[in-house]
Amino acid sequence: MKITVVIPAFNEEKTIFDVVSDVKKYVDEVIVVDDGSSDNTLTRAEKGGAVVCSHFINRGQGAALETGKQIALLRNADIIVHYDADGQFLPEEIKLMIEPIVAGRTEVVLGNRFLKSAIPPFKKFLLGGGILLTRLTSGLKLGDTHNGFRALSSSAAQKIIIEHNRMAHASEILDKIGKNKLSYAEVPVTLKYFPVAVRRGQNFFDYLKILFDLFLGRMV
Repeated sequence: MKITVVIPAFNEEKTIFDVVSDVKKYVDEVIVVDDGSSDNTLTRAEKGGAVVCSHFINRGQGAALETGKQIALLRNADIIVHYDADGQFLPEEIKLMIEPIVAGRTEVVLGNRFLKSAIPPFKKFLLGGGILLTRLTSGLKLGDTHNGFRALSSSAAQKIIIEHNRMAHASEILDKIGKNKLSYAEVPVTLKYFPVAVRRGQNFFDYLKILFDLFLGRMV
């Protein structure tokens, strides 16, 4: 069974080499999608041992994940793991993430940071709103949403086509899990909230934009 990790990366030259090097210890292949970076992300990812492709312009994390997924499927991945480039996740938890799929119990696994991580209070408040919205729109009863650490069987990945290029893709994935009636499970994962990652994370206005993008998506 081939396990492939897909990492979207935009201007992550400081972390991407170490992230790829660490992740490679636990999977068969790492694909990095350089999403129009202006630094040395692509070169550093290649040196870390990743299969690398590049967008000529910055299209957004959703677009990068969809590109990476298509490449992973072409390269015969059985399980595709979404993973961030900034070093917030723990690579040793990939085994925990994929185990329910390997065992045949579920098609999708979603990370739940609330069970293991110390989350900044305002971030927890924003995430709580996302959890409520997800239950209303997708019908999924989740303890966490907008967590970039997730795993998909190849059959589930083929059914979840990401159309939102930017951050609304996280909610879109959940909506499509519900619409396609895919079996899913949550597992506890660790997120390291170091200062740079917190500053670069989504703020209140980012969440408003996600809501706006999702609303427009349901109108067309």
